[in-house]
Amino acid sequence: MSVTDQEEVKEMTMDVPMESTLDATCREVAEEIADVVIVGAGMVGTALACLLGEAGVDVALVDARDALLDPDTVGLGHPGMRVSALTPVSRKLLEGLGAWEWMAARRVSPYRFMQVWDAEGTGEVSFSAEQAGVARLGHIVENDVTQAALERSLEGLASVRVLLGARVTELVETADGDRCVHLADGRRLVAPLVVGADGARSPLRELAGIDVDVHDTGHMAVVTTVKVERSHGDVARQVFLPTGPLAFLPLRLDGERHHCSIVWSTSPEEAERLQELSAEALGEALAAAIGHRLGEVTVVDRTVAFPLVQRHAQRYVLPGLALVGDAAHSIHPLAGQGVNLGLMDAAVLAEELLLARSRGTALGDQRWLSRYARRRRGDNSGMLALMNGFRLLFGAQHPALTLARNLGLGAVDRLVPLKRLIMQQAIGHRGRLPVSCR
Repeated sequence: MSVTDQEEVKEMTMDVPMESTLDATCREVAEEIADVVIVGAGMVGTALACLLGEAGVDVALVDARDALLDPDTVGLGHPGMRVSALTPVSRKLLEGLGAWEWMAARRVSPYRFMQVWDAEGTGEVSFSAEQAGVARLGHIVENDVTQAALERSLEGLASVRVLLGARVTELVETADGDRCVHLADGRRLVAPLVVGADGARSPLRELAGIDVDVHDTGHMAVVTTVKVERSHGDVARQVFLPTGPLAFLPLRLDGERHHCSIVWSTSPEEAERLQELSAEALGEALAAAIGHRLGEVTVVDRTVAFPLVQRHAQRYVLPGLALVGDAAHSIHPLAGQGVNLGLMDAAVLAEELLLARSRGTALGDQRWLSRYARRRRGDNSGMLALMNGFRLLFGAQHPALTLARNLGLGAVDRLVPLKRLIMQQAIGHRGRLPVSCR
């Protein structure tokens, strides 16, 4: 979108005159009036709809997809390629929404240990659930399994309506301060609050005129699934290579521990080379990259790659509008924190909205939305900065930096109190948790 177009969008969404004919028309032809319109029915948007729907909030959940996932096919057979490392805090939220029991019955893969090391030296640090005071550090879960479970949780919520095949084309402000969402099929949705949960390239964010800070990491993520000779032992492994970090995330298939999801962050040139390798050659490259710790590695799925671009919206909220999940922030997958940050956005926003409603305040009131933004922006900014710092530190090839980071990893491994603090951050115990996550 050009600068001129952005200015026009801002004028439409923020400065529409009170007597606007467009406002009146929107009110006259609107087919749906709700308390909250959520644009984007991915994991974060669906979780937010569940949280609000459980409290009886009238929600219209909008998504461009033509159909929801088929729960009879998800989480069975070969694992999906896109996975997330769900923290114990995220699990607590999903348990409260009635999603976790179904997920666990399908396929979740707990990990109790983490190993992180530098391929350029001897520095290594190990973490355990016991040291963190929890049963598990987290679970590796296919995104489709989490998505399908949340969609099932929607089924019993009478106040949530799901509108599929719905592409948003316009966002305007009505004469009485509500927001009106125009859909490509001619429908119009009116609500005091519209929430953008429509991904890193959020069309709604663009329509609202919210600028975003974009940082191209210069890396591609190469993703596939492998079978390993030795049991992974419920250990999440990550090695920092000269070309970027490589993660072996443990999967359990039918109770056995010989599959891993691979996320290899590397340069575009190296990503292209890896994709052109035969399955056998790629398996050999993966085995060598982690020092043959798991023995022979066999690639059992196709290999895909996508660019890693970090984004952070300059504003999370406007009057009558809020952003959550990747629409607000997208993060390098270095620590698998992306979906956890998004689920926390949903939990905090729901908590603030329900508190506002209990006090008779309009759900789109800027004061209450600002409370959500204050609670989430600091945590998200800190995690974005931390991941970027790790990427730069371990990507540097200067001998002094290589020595420093290896000494640092060794020091952290020996300091149990420091390790415990780091693990508390990693498992999601940061700041004031919403009630739904405690």
